[in-house]
Amino acid sequence: MMTDKVRIDNFGANSSGNNEAFLARQAEYESNVRSYPRKLPFAIAKAQGVWITDVENNQYLDCLAGAGTLALGHNHPDMLQSIQNVITSGLPLHTLDLTTPLKDEFSAYLLSLLPGQGKEYCLQFTGPSGADAVEAALKLAKKYTGRTGVISFSGGYHGMTHGALAVTGNLSPKEAVNGMMPEVQFMPYPHLYRCPLGIGGKAGEQALAYYFENLINDVESGVRKPAAVILEAVQGEGGVNPAPVEWLQRIRKVTQEHGILLILDEVQAGFARTGKFFAFEHAGIEPDIIVMSKAVGGGLPLAVLGIKKQFDAWAPGHHTGTFRGNQLAMATGLTTLRHLKDNNIADKVAEQGEWLKAKLAEMQKRYPVIGHVRGLGLMLGIEIVKPNEPQDHMGCYPADGELSALLQKKCFEAGLILERGGRHGCVLRLLPSLLISNEELGVFLDKFEVALVAAGVKPVSAE
Repeated sequence: MMTDKVRIDNFGANSSGNNEAFLARQAEYESNVRSYPRKLPFAIAKAQGVWITDVENNQYLDCLAGAGTLALGHNHPDMLQSIQNVITSGLPLHTLDLTTPLKDEFSAYLLSLLPGQGKEYCLQFTGPSGADAVEAALKLAKKYTGRTGVISFSGGYHGMTHGALAVTGNLSPKEAVNGMMPEVQFMPYPHLYRCPLGIGGKAGEQALAYYFENLINDVESGVRKPAAVILEAVQGEGGVNPAPVEWLQRIRKVTQEHGILLILDEVQAGFARTGKFFAFEHAGIEPDIIVMSKAVGGGLPLAVLGIKKQFDAWAPGHHTGTFRGNQLAMATGLTTLRHLKDNNIADKVAEQGEWLKAKLAEMQKRYPVIGHVRGLGLMLGIEIVKPNEPQDHMGCYPADGELSALLQKKCFEAGLILERGGRHGCVLRLLPSLLISNEELGVFLDKFEVALVAAGVKPVSAE
């Protein structure tokens, strides 16, 4: 027993070995469902800030950050201290939905960040995943309105559980899954590069807003009035597509006029990621339900709904979850939220995002395979295209998912971790720690250009 205790207590002390050996054992131990190890084939030994070190002592600049979960990066000292404080405080680590002084403080601070300092909102702690929070939001909207339908948007991502998957745009995980949640109507979502109506620009945005409003008003639309509309103010997995301000304002106006609850999924875009505390703030709107996870727990599992009090139609116990009282996550979440607010991180992120987009636009001139650069703050997307093939009528080149996958591989080999998204996986996505420095963003640009060259992409000046 003593040998086991020593080994467990010191499991990170000798974190060395062979990446391939770890990956082979992982393949033996785990289901075929595992995803990231196929694209990022390494075993992590340690991490600090925006840097990850594998078991072979290779270093990587992490621009994935737990899919946006690690707002303060890896092992921030304040985060570690908050965990230690809870562990030594005598607080229980598991409380169901019973309150504690820590939960009380976290709740008050989180509410203060919501529109109007949260005066019109209450919180619901769900199971610790964003998907469970989405499930709760959908159920609550149906319960409050007495209606059953939901409108979602093509390209949206809301999770992989039953209802969340039904309102997610990606078709691949829906294959051979029968009995999806009924009465989900998908609508086209604006796209800054590839307008779904084939119009583009401001005219395309206005047409999409009209199309939505007409669907709700048209008594012959074939679509019954829904309980809710669910969307992301910046689609993440769908290819980093920000909602145009006027379009989102129109959606809010129409849903209010028709008594339809507007659910904003801020799981990935929330908490300063886009240069505002919430992505919907760019449009100056107030959602009826806000879905929060990822960064809200400071890197530990936590999911919360912000619900306008007038829509809180739950009866006690009608949506529960054993792990909705994660005290450690509330401690790390509180630390994260305070750090972001006290240090004006949203303003820093907004400035860095504009600077980085400008740098990538310069790189785009040298490397036409970069078809489009978009996003807000440190939630950016780089769409990879085939510039040697004909453009469509809007001037867009065909997407190149194969080159995007190769670039992700070459980035990894250069010591840079990026994720892909969008249609055909053609968009390389940046979701780094919000504390990343300008110097580290410069490292990103250097490594990305190295990857472009390694993938066989020649700059225009060299042709």
